[in-house]
Amino acid sequence: MISLFDLFKIGIGPSSSHTVGPMRAAQRFMTSLTDFDSIMRLRVTLYGSLAWTAQGHATDKAVILGLCGELPQTVDPDAADGIVAQVESNRHIVFDGKVLPFDPVHDLVLDKQSVPPVHPNTLQFEALNAEGEALETARFCSVGGGFIVPEKATETAGYAQPSVPYPFTSGAELLHQARLHDLSIAALVMENECALRPRDEIIAYLDEIIAVMMACIARGMEQSGILPGRLKVRRRARALHEKLRERERANTRSAHGIMDWISLFAIAVNEENAAGGRVVTAPTNGAAGIIPSVLRYYRDYCPPLPPATAQQGMRDFLLTAGAIGGLFKLNASISGAEVGCQGEVGVASSMAAAGLAAALGGTPEQIEDAAEIGMEHHLGMTCDPVAGLVQIPCIERNAFGAVKAINAASLALNGDGAHMVSLDQVIRTMAETGRDMNHRYKETSLGGLAVNLPEC
Repeated sequence: MISLFDLFKIGIGPSSSHTVGPMRAAQRFMTSLTDFDSIMRLRVTLYGSLAWTAQGHATDKAVILGLCGELPQTVDPDAADGIVAQVESNRHIVFDGKVLPFDPVHDLVLDKQSVPPVHPNTLQFEALNAEGEALETARFCSVGGGFIVPEKATETAGYAQPSVPYPFTSGAELLHQARLHDLSIAALVMENECALRPRDEIIAYLDEIIAVMMACIARGMEQSGILPGRLKVRRRARALHEKLRERERANTRSAHGIMDWISLFAIAVNEENAAGGRVVTAPTNGAAGIIPSVLRYYRDYCPPLPPATAQQGMRDFLLTAGAIGGLFKLNASISGAEVGCQGEVGVASSMAAAGLAAALGGTPEQIEDAAEIGMEHHLGMTCDPVAGLVQIPCIERNAFGAVKAINAASLALNGDGAHMVSLDQVIRTMAETGRDMNHRYKETSLGGLAVNLPEC
């Protein structure tokens, strides 16, 4: 089991694998350094997908922030650009009071030719002496969802499997544990989490995640203007929100009205993500709008519940979604650079479908069915961000992923949990599809819409 503390991370946009992960890697490298007096220069090399989309995904900015000691969960999004500008101007970084030369123009290298041996999202950090010799070197893989792993380690080394009372590494094992112990998936995951930390701490973290998600929706619906980057994409969540409120004031109803609100919530979050705002990896930044929008749909549009009951329903939602996301992480990938957008929007939709089915009282079998449906109809989705920006098609794609998740949960809840394709089979299929997918469609901006939509 992967802990929900690892799967749901509070950070900043626009990308978990290209912003959150690299920032964490840079900060970890800096904290590992010992002989600061001998270091005359720092050098960072980005490989693969990180190199191809460095500016669009703000990887360059993230690395600089990490070298300065900032972390995704604590950095002030409003101050981040100022920190980066100061480094670019002064050509040095300040870490823990120590000044070290670092000129982003020369010392942040984008290697688009070398093929990293382990993972397409690879970073190398070097501390050099006066002769340009490397005193210390570290290489990390940013494997999706903000997870970072030393390149020399296996992928699972980044998150050691904890000892828990109800272990599971597959959907079949999860269902078996739930049946054997007569537990809901949410209750099972909670008991596993309680083996790692106090229950009160878990509840507080779940509530914090919910609060950050809801705050991100609210802020996204209030902002207007142009998103960063050369595409000059105009924010539209605020205008859409005003239009939907006018429709309500006029008492005008449409059959698809709730779908418009769900789309609005998802778009609001992903516009915030594109702007570098505070978001939650769910399980990634590129898919950060799906779970919050479905969660808000549950809170606002499902049968009215007392506030305490609704809050517990949202906790069960996240606990269940976390179990499903962990299975994808363990057995396939949640990295767009590794398996395409099926690993981001597809996994988020699957997680949201399972979470909603759980919050609405679904059985473990119905929940597993919902998760399977959510992914099955995202298989093969490419990751082809135009101009390397997490904007087109990413923002709208989250709206569709959210609607699909609700549809998947509804289909599953209207059945008895029996279905032909298992969650494990669809996870295996997703992994195989990702391996077969051409690298141009895996977050490199070298194929698909990224080359067929002229940049304006």
